[in-house]
This record gives sequence, C-alpha cells and structure tokens, in this order.
Amino acid sequence: MSGIFIAFFSALAVVFAIMVITMRQPMRAALSLVAHMVCLAALYACLGAHVVAVFQVLIYVGAVMVFMVYTIMLLDDRDMSYQWVFSRLALPAVVVAGLVAAALWVLIGRLPVTAPAIATAAGDSFTFSSFSVAFMQHYWFHFELATVLLLIGIIAAWAAVKEGSNG
Repeated sequence: MSGIFIAFFSALAVVFAIMVITMRQPMRAALSLVAHMVCLAALYACLGAHVVAVFQVLIYVGAVMVFMVYTIMLLDDRDMSYQWVFSRLALPAVVVAGLVAAALWVLIGRLPVTAPAIATAAGDSFTFSSFSVAFMQHYWFHFELATVLLLIGIIAAWAAVKEGSNG
C-alpha cells in the first residue's frame, strides 16, 4: 500500500516541479513550490523518515517559503509581462528536463544492484544523537552555506524594494 502512496506523491511532486519552472506569475510558481515541498514531505513520511518529513514542512514550507512569498508580494504586480500564464521558456525547459530524466534513467540502469544496508544492531538504529553527530561532522558547512545564501536573498530583496521605492 505504501508503494501506491510513493508513486502518487512522486508523480504529484514531478507535476508541481514542472509547474514551478513553467508558471509565469511569481506567486503561482511559489505556491507550486510549496505544494512540491509538501509532496516531498509526504514521500519522506511514506519512506519512514518522519523526522525529515517534519523538518521539510516546518523549515522549508513554513519558514523559507514565507520569506519567498513575502518578497513576491512586494513585487509590482502591475507589470504586464505576467499576463501570460506560462513562460516562453516552458517548452525548452520541458525538453531539457526530459533529456535529463532520460540520461538519469540510462545511468541508473547501468549501476550494479546492491542490497540496501539494514540496521542489525541496536546501535545502528536512528536516534537524534546519532543524527546530530553525523550532521555536525559531515553537513555543517552545507547548512551554513544555505544560511548565508538565504541571508543574501533577503538582502537582495530588501535592496530591490528600497531601489523601487526611490524611483
């Protein structure tokens, strides 16, 4: 039964990802991105990674998207370039996405099939302490880099709004 949910949420995530890159209006693209992130959280939950699913909803959908939607709301909606629903680059984006998907399909088909590692001992099971140790040892730089990039985005949005109010 979980296979059906995984297939459903995977297909839905792909549809919303395509909508993110093809929608012309920024608010519609942002709402499609929110729906995509919720589908990813549902996939994580179906795969048994409930902590990651909760983080996905709380951090990305709850916090990051609030900043993005707030920034989009500060844009000038009287711009006539938003009158079309889809971008003129929608067709090339779909073609490139199809080519990338086909290339990944071929590459994955060439990989050797191995059995997944199964936690056999009690020490191998997931705990918050093991997660935090692994996170701080291997992924702290990626987390800090994402923080700096979000800060740069906020400063850029602030500068764009400040410049728009002067003109």
